[in-house]
Amino acid sequence: MGTFKITGGKRLKGEIQPQGAKNEALQILCAVLLTPEEVIVKNVPDIRDVNKLIDLLGDLGVEIHKVGEEDYSFKAENIDIEYLLSERFKQKGSALRGSVMILGPLLARFGKGYIPKPGGDKIGRRRLDTHFLGFQKLGAEFHYNPKDSFYRVEASNLKGTYMLLEEASVTGTANIIMAAVMAKGTTTIYNAACEPYIQQLCKMLNRMGAKISGVGSNLLTIEGVDYLGGTEHSILPDMIEIGSFIGLAAMTQSEITIKNVSYENLGIIPTVFRKLGVQFERRDDDIYIPSQEKYTIDKFIDGSILTIADAPWPGFTPDLLSIVLVIATQAEGSVLIHQKMFESRLFFVDKLIDMGAQIILCDPHRATVIGLNRKYPLRGIEMTSPDIRAGVSLLIAALSAEGTSIIHNIEQIDRGYQYIDTRLNALGADIKRIS
Repeated sequence: MGTFKITGGKRLKGEIQPQGAKNEALQILCAVLLTPEEVIVKNVPDIRDVNKLIDLLGDLGVEIHKVGEEDYSFKAENIDIEYLLSERFKQKGSALRGSVMILGPLLARFGKGYIPKPGGDKIGRRRLDTHFLGFQKLGAEFHYNPKDSFYRVEASNLKGTYMLLEEASVTGTANIIMAAVMAKGTTTIYNAACEPYIQQLCKMLNRMGAKISGVGSNLLTIEGVDYLGGTEHSILPDMIEIGSFIGLAAMTQSEITIKNVSYENLGIIPTVFRKLGVQFERRDDDIYIPSQEKYTIDKFIDGSILTIADAPWPGFTPDLLSIVLVIATQAEGSVLIHQKMFESRLFFVDKLIDMGAQIILCDPHRATVIGLNRKYPLRGIEMTSPDIRAGVSLLIAALSAEGTSIIHNIEQIDRGYQYIDTRLNALGADIKRIS
């Protein structure tokens, strides 16, 4: 298990380039299974979860070549479906939540797909009902073996239909879209997730020959086609990493420029950070954050305490609530953080309390942060990263703290942030990676 040793209290300065979006990459890489032709994918992040998926695709028979520093060529001409029944696949697939999105493409192209119960962050219940209910509406048969936690979907002839999703699941929507693009007839998906990741997937599929309309809305119409061809696709910069860097700059009083952020795809994210008092400016497609001695949290118009909650896009992404919570600890004012989606995601606040933060965990979904206004700096402690987003939030807290912090289980951070220690050290941080 890897460990970071962080010497905090240093102000950072310089430019940083965000990696390709992890959540988009997982969808796009699964979509290469829809065609026997070559697909070029650019700006692929070099992180554990993405690399595991690329490795899994190779085991399935996808021909993979690295054609640039962050660019890959994929050709899924000769797929070994029987590999999905192997013990090797069950072990690999269960270690990666993104593996569930191979089902839609395999079902569309080969009429069947199998996966073990996928892994991922331990942040509460993460049900897969939306995926399989969508497949069933398209005409697939679903089987689950509780003894070995193995899922099977099979269909001899997928047919387009109307469906109203119970939840606007991003991965569920992506999986259903990839199954529906080659179904007979027209599929209508209402309450579809409409994050930029989904928009990117739809644009890529349309370039491959799919017929998807309503892109960017929660009502998608898909006319099934018989064949999809190759294409070239470039992954957006990771909005979660961009938000993390904004939070890092505020907490450490640093002057940082985040390069090439695709600002128009950040949605409400900049607005939420401004509500926390964080100052920054857009410079072309960059975000410049000046060094701030203090930042003050807004109140609602009636003077009541600000609440920041997650919501389906274009609402605020749940992946940044951990970052928001951390930077609020050193702000002037108070804020209520309401994490609606996952009931275990706020449990990392006990570590921040140990560092000196004033946080009241109201229940598994809500925490009130009372800002210290930098009067009492956080102090370095020894802790363990429970998941990707909490892990980088604790790293930000440690970088702002007085003294030395130790963070164990940094493999969780590596799952979502590429070379985070090297990149931040280049800005003046002091992070040592220890085996």
